[in-house]
Amino acid sequence: MSEDPAPYRSAIDRVIYLLDRGLAPIQKVRAFTKAGVTLDALGADQVQARAKAGTLTRLDGIGPSVDAVVRGAYGVGSTDYLDELERTTTIELGPGRQLREALRGDCHSHSTWSDGGAELSAMAAAAQAIGHEYLVATDHSARLTVAKGLSVERLIEQLDEIEALNQTLAPFRILSGMEVDILDDGSLDLPDEFLARLDVVVASVHHKIHMPAEQMTRRLVTAVANPNVDILGHCTNQKVLNKRRKPSTFDADYVFAACARFDTAVEINCRPERQDPPDGLIELALEWDCRLSIDSDAHAPGQLEWVGYGCDRAALLGVEPQRVINTRSADELLALCA
Repeated sequence: MSEDPAPYRSAIDRVIYLLDRGLAPIQKVRAFTKAGVTLDALGADQVQARAKAGTLTRLDGIGPSVDAVVRGAYGVGSTDYLDELERTTTIELGPGRQLREALRGDCHSHSTWSDGGAELSAMAAAAQAIGHEYLVATDHSARLTVAKGLSVERLIEQLDEIEALNQTLAPFRILSGMEVDILDDGSLDLPDEFLARLDVVVASVHHKIHMPAEQMTRRLVTAVANPNVDILGHCTNQKVLNKRRKPSTFDADYVFAACARFDTAVEINCRPERQDPPDGLIELALEWDCRLSIDSDAHAPGQLEWVGYGCDRAALLGVEPQRVINTRSADELLALCA
């Protein structure tokens, strides 16, 4: 068995988790991440000694916030910084509590295989810690080079890692998947023979999001009609916080009718800056009797808790647990997506 991490490492890891949960600026997360690397190189004994002597800030990259957290971890300083993060980033469940309790997994997550901030093993451990029974690994496909999308060769390597991790994580399971790019004509950024090998496929648009509505409608319908696609991801591509982005336009009736016809779930993306689709489109998806998937689209462990936001939105709109595919067990989900 591996030893428990040193107090400084546990405290820094928790701060990073909470910063991610609170959608803190990436600069803050990186500052603590780099500080952790510096302290790891120093060694636990030296970190403790410097914490007690008050000399941590003499090290490059160790500022007052990191110093306070580390000193607090060794009982020679205040824990106010960490305590405040715990308080201010807590996601309080409202009307979606029952729906959140019914969720058994998350069908949309990213790791360092693409543009995520944590290794797949860390994402799985965090998912297990918040009560999930499974996590679908859906790193980006190759076309999204800015997100280090997976080539076929790297996908095969990831599948090997998933198989190895599942041998040690049981009964928790990592399910294989991908967030595959929907290309301009509605085809997908991975050959069907490889899509068919995956447990769950999320198909999303990441480029040319403002093409004419008629073209976008055809593009989305073609994608959701593919028998290997299980979930239509963040369908409008809107962003509602900070760098706002207008949604894609398309014939939602036509697209959701296709989702219902081909049994492709519509994702309720829980990222605070996305909140996608907007409420009116969720209501329309319900009218078309579409299945739904409430997913975090997490790029870091702390973001896995964002499913609570989506559960609250869904509950207010009358979404029942049986309509949500990730309220099913892993085996039931696999059968549904087969």
